[in-house]
Amino acid sequence: MASPSPSERRLQKELSSLMKDPPPGVSVDANAVYQHLNLWNVHMKGADGTLYQGEDFQLQFRFSSKYPFDSPEVTFVGDNIPIHPHVYSNGHICLSILTDDWSPALSVQSVCLSIISMLSSCKEKASTLSIEKH
Repeated sequence: MASPSPSERRLQKELSSLMKDPPPGVSVDANAVYQHLNLWNVHMKGADGTLYQGEDFQLQFRFSSKYPFDSPEVTFVGDNIPIHPHVYSNGHICLSILTDDWSPALSVQSVCLSIISMLSSCKEKASTLSIEKH
C-alpha cells in the first residue's frame, strides 16, 4: 500500500481535529470522508441568535492534490442554500479566504468558522448575487 501523500496526511490530520473539536454547530460525515478523502460533506447549523438560527446547511469541500497550497472548493449543497448576499443560489460562496486570501495556514475548521461568521453577521436575508438554478 502506498504511503499517503502530503495532501492526504494533512487532510487526515484536519479530519481528526474536526471530529475531536468541531466549531459549534459543525459536524462532518466521517464515514463518507474515509471513502473519499478529497470530498467532505460538512453539516452546519445556523448560529443561535442569528437570522439562520434553527436552519441546517450542508457544505461540500473538494480538495485538490495540491491542498493545502490550493484552497478547497467549498459550496453549499442540498435543499437549503442560505439566502445571503455572499452566497449564490447555486451554493457558490463569495469569501476571500476561498480565493485570493487563501493561505496554507488555514484549515477546514477556520473556513467553517469564517462561513459561520459570515452568516451570523448578516442583518437581512436578501440575496444581491442570486442567479437562477439550472
